[in-house]
Amino acid sequence: MNLSKIAFSVFFLFVFGFSNAQDDLLNELDSVSKGKKEIEIAAFKGIQVCSMQSTKLAAKGEWYFLVSHKFGDLTNGFENFFGLDNASTKIGVLYGAKDWLTLGFSRHTLNKVYELSAKYKFVDQEVDGFPVTIVGYNTMDINSKLSKDEFPELKPSNRFAFSTQFPISRKFSNSFSLEINPIYIHKNLYEPLFEEKDNFLLALGGRYKLSKRISLNMEYAARLNARETSFYHNPATIGIDIETGGHVFQLLFSNSQAMNDVSYFTNANGITEGKGIYFGFNLYRVF
Repeated sequence: MNLSKIAFSVFFLFVFGFSNAQDDLLNELDSVSKGKKEIEIAAFKGIQVCSMQSTKLAAKGEWYFLVSHKFGDLTNGFENFFGLDNASTKIGVLYGAKDWLTLGFSRHTLNKVYELSAKYKFVDQEVDGFPVTIVGYNTMDINSKLSKDEFPELKPSNRFAFSTQFPISRKFSNSFSLEINPIYIHKNLYEPLFEEKDNFLLALGGRYKLSKRISLNMEYAARLNARETSFYHNPATIGIDIETGGHVFQLLFSNSQAMNDVSYFTNANGITEGKGIYFGFNLYRVF
């Protein structure tokens, strides 16, 4: 539990470390309504940094169709044809219900998980004003693969898992953006020898523009209360964003094959002795 306190201490230091360099927070928020300060845009071009959520939301009325794909462990070579034999897919939609609220639904082949999500914006980064963008993000997972043959005492509630996240980003320049993300994950069904029912993480992600339409993205999450007996790893992903008109295409290399937030952050099983590298992509199409 001391580790969780550290996580949230870092979270507040990040927020208030920037805000103390500005006027009082209430005055800043009040000036938004009175002075209509210019909003700093495009800290991240993708809805995700790599696999972790960015602070970007869909605009009001926008629909996003998303397809994510991760192949199996490419280090197995021809044994699984460089991961093609063990591919996993995510298909979903996002809807901008408000400029500050995006709702989502997706289905994952890994564990046949259905994921509901809500992303909501608290405040925008301003040009010569409020220094960061602060967003909230929640997911609810439903694991439809679980069966009473495997778990005779299975209850409907055992299928559920939840995540709560607070991505905070700052665009430092036209080329560089950084995000910090305190994360809490709760599982109704978990492996007591290897993981906790309640998980606390602190994640960091960044984006650096290489050209007008291409950027290099990286992210890493530290599991703050992981069990010493756990064989899971801190998730890490490196990727490339490619903007092509009406959609953003992301190429990824990760140590976690999972694409739902709960499993991605808590069940990364690579890299061990050079094994456990997963190649994949995210594709978002805007309507």
